[in-house]
Amino acid sequence: MTDTSELAGGVAIVTGGSRGIGLGISRALARGGAGVAVVARNGERAAAAAAELEGEGHAAHTCDVADPRACRRTVAAVESRQGPVTILVNNAGIARDNILPRMRDEDWSRVIDTNLGGAFNMIRAVSRGMMKRRAGCIVNVTSVIGLVGNAGQANYAASKAGLHGLTRTVAKELASRNIRCNAVAPGFIRTDMTAGLPEARVRELKERIPAGRLGEPADVAGVVRFLAGPEAGYITGQIIAVDGGMAM
Repeated sequence: MTDTSELAGGVAIVTGGSRGIGLGISRALARGGAGVAVVARNGERAAAAAAELEGEGHAAHTCDVADPRACRRTVAAVESRQGPVTILVNNAGIARDNILPRMRDEDWSRVIDTNLGGAFNMIRAVSRGMMKRRAGCIVNVTSVIGLVGNAGQANYAASKAGLHGLTRTVAKELASRNIRCNAVAPGFIRTDMTAGLPEARVRELKERIPAGRLGEPADVAGVVRFLAGPEAGYITGQIIAVDGGMAM
């Protein structure tokens, strides 16, 4: 049973929505009453995530967001099966870390194409429908790394900083059509990716975080759900850090 219905009647696309932060966001939007389209490159994982969501009207879709044509096909499939898209959460992202002199061309390109290009592809694919209906909400999941940088992550930091500029530009372009665009910048969040970190590294990270702990996917998901809802109707073009104070 959903805990509220502030998103009832809405359809939300969540890219990278099958695990980690993305799964947390999918769950939160479903609890808010939205029908969720869980989008991921791994179809089996997307299907498993969609099947576990509360409420009805959810579906799984397979898509590589770096492919513009695949994004257009996915949006068309969501709208045909689930209805007009009212919420887009661009969460899909990858990392290919290395120091700048050793970074391969393909690792730079793949991260930029997925993290930044993927968000652009999905926004472009949903924007015409949202503009016609004069309603919509877009949330880009970025990173505090895009605010402060990080050694060994030139590609990742550039992609996330680029998302901040994209967020504000989309907000300015689409505000007159009642479409809002914001970004959520997580810090270090406890997911499958961080689960493999050595304990010493985790202690080091906690020392850098004023809150003294790693975040949880639910910490990010709650902010995304708020931004997607009616109470955030006058918020657009904002970058909200969810990082325990790390980047302040």
